[in-house]
Amino acid sequence: MKKKISRLDLIKMLVQSQEISCQEELLQALEQEGVSVTQSTLSRDLKALKVVKGFSPQGHSIYMLPDNPYYRRVRDYKREGSAIRNGFMSLRFSGQLAVIKCKPGYASGLACDIDTAHISDIIGTIAGDDTIFLALEEGYDKEDIEAKLRSIAPIYTGSQQ
Repeated sequence: MKKKISRLDLIKMLVQSQEISCQEELLQALEQEGVSVTQSTLSRDLKALKVVKGFSPQGHSIYMLPDNPYYRRVRDYKREGSAIRNGFMSLRFSGQLAVIKCKPGYASGLACDIDTAHISDIIGTIAGDDTIFLALEEGYDKEDIEAKLRSIAPIYTGSQQ
C-alpha cells in the first residue's frame, strides 16, 4: 500500500510541475523517476486522483488535478483570462436550431457555460469537440440570444450567415 501512495504522490507532483498531455508522456516521466507501471495501473491511478484533461493558460491540452485553478470553469473569463475565451468562432441560426463553431476541444466547456446561464430561449445544448447545437424555443428572439451569448463568450461579435 505504501508503494501505491508513493506512486500517487509522484503522479501528483509530475502533473502539477509539467505539462503532460497523454498517458504515454506520464509513463515516461514516471520511468525517469524509477517507477514502472502498466498503462492500466496508470489509468486507475489517474481516476483515483480525479485527474482530468484541460487546457493550460497557453491553450495546450494537459492533465490537471482538482486543485488546479483551470480544473473548474470560471464564469468571469475577462477577469480570469481563461483560455476558453478564445474558443468561440461563429454562430449560425437555422429554424429552431443554432450552431456554434469553436476551436477543437472547447465546445463541451462552452456548452456547459451556456446551460449554466439558463438562457430562456435555449432549451438545451449538445456539444461535440468543436461544435455545439442549440435547441431553441419557438418564437425565440435572435438578438436576445446573441446578446446573452456575448456575455458568456466575450469575443463573440455576432452571427455569421
